[in-house]
Amino acid sequence: MEIILIQDVEGLGYQYDTVKVKDGYGRNYLIPKKLAVVANRTNKGIIAERVRQTRAKEDKMVHKIEDMVERIKQNPIKVGAKVGTTEKIFGSVTNVQLADAIKQQTGIEIDRRKLTILEDVKTLGSYQASLYFREDLKYTIDFEVVAE
Repeated sequence: MEIILIQDVEGLGYQYDTVKVKDGYGRNYLIPKKLAVVANRTNKGIIAERVRQTRAKEDKMVHKIEDMVERIKQNPIKVGAKVGTTEKIFGSVTNVQLADAIKQQTGIEIDRRKLTILEDVKTLGSYQASLYFREDLKYTIDFEVVAE
């Protein structure tokens, strides 16, 4: 069965990729969970239009994003967290908190789903996160976890 992915599916492909899967996997899992649609002519046209609109929006944002990444490289984002006496964080820092910190410090709103923290953040210090917009727009940004 040939399907078009509506969202990124780990191990299968990225959003708007056309892939072949077994019939049962497509019919019983991907399509009911709204992760994919059948790759017929109508859906291909709809997805092509979505891709065109998404690319146009992203192309407008590319310059803002590149400027933001440069600013972050010069002055890392600081994420506040509550800590105990041993500098261990209560809980951990998530991509939601990182996205909020980026919005507060740079003024640019980034979807939390486009951020991936590369390691568990359990203590104070410097860490890295991956910022993914599409296949050709991937950045690594540094951030620092500080005590509140």
